[in-house]
Amino acid sequence: MTRRTVLRCGLAALACALMLQSGAPAQAKEVVTFGYLADPSHEAVLWALRNGKVKSDLIDVQASGLQISALIQATSARTYDVIETAAMAIPRAREHGLDLQIMGAGLRYHESGEGAGIWVKKGSPIKSVADLKGNKLAVYSLGSAGITLVRIALHDVYGLNVSLKGGDLDFVEMPAPAMPAALATGKVDAATLIHAQAYKAMQTGEFVPIAQTAQDLTNKFHLRMVSAVLAGYGDKLKAKPEIYREFQRVLLASMEYAKSHPDEVFPAVGKEFNIEPGFFKVWFSRFSDFPVVLADQDVKAIDVLWNKAKELGILKSAPPARDAIWDKALRPEAAGK
Repeated sequence: MTRRTVLRCGLAALACALMLQSGAPAQAKEVVTFGYLADPSHEAVLWALRNGKVKSDLIDVQASGLQISALIQATSARTYDVIETAAMAIPRAREHGLDLQIMGAGLRYHESGEGAGIWVKKGSPIKSVADLKGNKLAVYSLGSAGITLVRIALHDVYGLNVSLKGGDLDFVEMPAPAMPAALATGKVDAATLIHAQAYKAMQTGEFVPIAQTAQDLTNKFHLRMVSAVLAGYGDKLKAKPEIYREFQRVLLASMEYAKSHPDEVFPAVGKEFNIEPGFFKVWFSRFSDFPVVLADQDVKAIDVLWNKAKELGILKSAPPARDAIWDKALRPEAAGK
């Protein structure tokens, strides 16, 4: 044995001894990348995970907030290990051979039925949904499940023709941040304000709702509709199921921490993102849920969304939702719910 070989062996033994003495892990944690909707509500959901209140010995989560259009693009590009994406993206992806599987519910309409309203400027001559005929409705993404659900409500509940060509109203797609200004200046007649905008409108009275489509759909179908899902890719889920179950566990724990520690989480997130802490109280109690788990009602709600979207010509096909669910998706009973 040469002196160089002896030196190498000695250094290796020394390094191993130092690792044992320091308690350093023998193996690095698995990194799980997560793309989610860029919204203050989601920052509250993730706060405990980002700030060490929820920990894992198995994984590190790298989370990135994205606008709705970017989320849809990232879904097909497989940019992230787990993606919060429009429920509408699942059948579209699977049509193109992408094995995208539902891991849980991302956004479920709250039982109060608020948060998916159609808003007009205060004093507008438009007083009801019927008055929308012939007018312009601003929407944040025609490809999203949220706007698809608005179109389903307008059609099934209010009897409007929601075709993009020759329909009863003109859908004007624009970035969500541009909608309040477009509505205030009369460039559009109504708008599907996102949650933070709706909360501000509730405080200022500048805009008023003429419909709450979430409530309309809950009353119509006796289900709380699901607009976004948490999804993963079949090959990754199959290769490391324990890693993705751990991701579900820490995400659920982070969400529950936010709900059980509002006085700690809401002011901290509000200060960071320059939004009133009261927004989060309204969001969690009146606007939406971020379940993480997948309940039987969620599966039924997704079926309704896909079947109605197919009827309206928005989807080419509507496979049973159960065919697109990961076999280890976190169910309420397994999570102690």
